[in-house]
Amino acid sequence: MSIEHISINLRRLRKESGISQAELAEASGLSLSGYRKLELAKTESPRPESLKSIARVLGVPLQELLMPVASLEQVRFRSLRRLKSRGQILADVAVWLQDFADLEDLTGERPPHALEPLWKAYHQHGAEDIPSYAQRVRSAFHLNDREPVHDICGLLEARGIKVRSVSVPNDAFMGLSVGTEERGGPAIVVNTWERLPVETWIFSAVHELGHLLMHLGAYDVAASEEDADQEREADRFASHFLMPEAAFRREWDETAGLSLLDRVFKVKRVFRVSWRTVLFRVAESMPEASRGGLWARFNAEYKRQRSRSLLKHDEPSGIDAEVYHSLYSERPVGEEPFGMDAYDFKEDRLARLVRRGLEDGLISLSRGSEILNLPLMEMRELTRSWMS
Repeated sequence: MSIEHISINLRRLRKESGISQAELAEASGLSLSGYRKLELAKTESPRPESLKSIARVLGVPLQELLMPVASLEQVRFRSLRRLKSRGQILADVAVWLQDFADLEDLTGERPPHALEPLWKAYHQHGAEDIPSYAQRVRSAFHLNDREPVHDICGLLEARGIKVRSVSVPNDAFMGLSVGTEERGGPAIVVNTWERLPVETWIFSAVHELGHLLMHLGAYDVAASEEDADQEREADRFASHFLMPEAAFRREWDETAGLSLLDRVFKVKRVFRVSWRTVLFRVAESMPEASRGGLWARFNAEYKRQRSRSLLKHDEPSGIDAEVYHSLYSERPVGEEPFGMDAYDFKEDRLARLVRRGLEDGLISLSRGSEILNLPLMEMRELTRSWMS
């Protein structure tokens, strides 16, 4: 009996049931501190009677608390700082990927991914020219050299790359990716914590795509330190994938008469990216010694115009204000426009497969709620809202 497995299973099952730690502890006859020790794996020998009581309240067999947790091997998980929840995140992703693959088998819907030719193309031609390689990938994804990426989740899912959102309250972790050799892979997981702007979510997804295409040989779950060179390559790939060079240069040159601040904010709205991504691209064409001055000048100009400093995760002047004034009519016209909305990063393929599985009688409602990580009541509400 592994306390680590019990801990991970408890957190997953409690979240699926939609009840709090306090509610589960009280219904199971445990103290709140005693239950928390179980979830945090801080007790060596949990009492069998306690586990049976918890399983009864959760409505699951005792074995479901004890079963080994699925593991991943070919995964790239890097964080700028040590992340206490790393094991839990990996376990949750493994369960999600297993459920997704099982549902694909049941429905017979598994779009093939076409990453291998792109991976080979990078190692044959693109290693020294990331901008051209990013353009090659855009072409393979049927994007022309001018259009912004409007639906990154749909773009990836249509090409057999699974996408998952997780909310981790830590800005040292932006996302991870799972390689092609894992069952259900490839996959990209993005930290969609509410304090991170949506533009950052989108950039993180494309950054992980870059790793899948360029660094597949470096995928190892045991590695936790970032490779600075590979991180820079993935950042550069994401920048050029989201803002093709010719289109970026045209937009940048057309705004030459604006201040640096207005120029950056206008171009960022065109390509639906962060202001950091725009500055990153501008700095790329400058002598290295001058790049620090660009960032300092931009921050000074922002402070002068807005009377406050630009904070780490600020994303002012998001995509066109009119789009969001129509959605949020209570917002007075003339205020700083909204940034991009959470609906600009929304994966939907798994939910569609669950709907098909339910309508075809392939899975039960409770299994559907488990796969989508929804309480059963919310799952019932979701099915009632589906339209033909």
